[in-house]
Amino acid sequence: MRTGLLSAFPFLAMAAVGAADMTGGPGIGLQPMMALGPAFAGLSGGKRRTALVGALALALSIALSLYNDQFGERRGNATLISVAGVSVAALVATAMRQRREAELANVRSIAEAAQRVLLRPVPRSAGRLRVAVSYTSAVAEARIGGDLYEVVTSPHGVRVIIGDVQGKGLEAVETAAVVLGAFREAAYDEPDLPAVGERLERALDRHLLGEKFVTAVLVEVPHGEDTRTARLLNFGHPAPLAVRHDGSVHFAEPPRRCLPLGLGLHGSEPPLPHEVPFAPGDQLLLYTDGVTEARNAGNHFYPLDQRAHLLKDTDAESALEAVLRDIQEHVRSPLNDDAAMLLLRYRDCRTRPDGTAADADTGEEAAVAGEEPAGAA
Repeated sequence: MRTGLLSAFPFLAMAAVGAADMTGGPGIGLQPMMALGPAFAGLSGGKRRTALVGALALALSIALSLYNDQFGERRGNATLISVAGVSVAALVATAMRQRREAELANVRSIAEAAQRVLLRPVPRSAGRLRVAVSYTSAVAEARIGGDLYEVVTSPHGVRVIIGDVQGKGLEAVETAAVVLGAFREAAYDEPDLPAVGERLERALDRHLLGEKFVTAVLVEVPHGEDTRTARLLNFGHPAPLAVRHDGSVHFAEPPRRCLPLGLGLHGSEPPLPHEVPFAPGDQLLLYTDGVTEARNAGNHFYPLDQRAHLLKDTDAESALEAVLRDIQEHVRSPLNDDAAMLLLRYRDCRTRPDGTAADADTGEEAAVAGEEPAGAA
């Protein structure tokens, strides 16, 4: 509606000026205001439309000059020169605006492509996990930020990372690319999470300058139906939210707080891996601080643990969408920081009568036929 009003304003302004001038007579002196038409035309239209409005404004100015017997006089000529000058300036401004819009569209397209390469779509299923992800950039125009996540199925289990790079812009994106590249290789090759963390530290030590760092949490869910725990390794990142099948909720805090990635090679002790219960029906919500540090008008942080009931939706993507909507309702304004969430669900697979395994989360057939229920002894 605002766009329509802005588009119509040049014509409304010129009509109002013409009517007022004809009603009040030449002494009212409103003719120079006819330049309002081309001045506002460049805000919403293209070059052709701006030129058309400018030509119309000049024609109306000539008509009013003739009507007021001012054509050829100094006052009438000054009005015509003013309207023509504003029309030319509006046309030049419109051309520059369209050029900048084209450049911005190109930059956004490149940013989106870079984001898709950097943050590839995670698999919906990995091992015995159901995975969903949500990412919202605080800079809507750029659509790119410093949060990162990845899911890798390795011989040692499903390994997951979520992290937050200090800073913004292309430098943060470059650092995120270093972390993800190192993780994708190390997660498949290394025998345990501490070794994966060491690989990430070495990669960042070669890349980072000064006191830059990356907070991150690594998760490993070993293969096997008897798996009832998930291993975590926390590098100064917000603790994941663990939601048990019985409805209990707690933050999976590490045994001790440790420095983020990029600072760990400066003489500090590395983080200790710790385990949390993770059985059929359980969920782990990994997130960046843009989620828990989202503030409302009263300067209150978003109470993530009090919103765990929003994760009850049987569809993992819909559950994350519900949380994101609730965060936006809590803030009631654009987010001040990027917000990434990655939900891990231990899939509760049950055997159908025909021997195929049905995923209780999605109702879809599992790839393996004849699989025992996840809770079978």
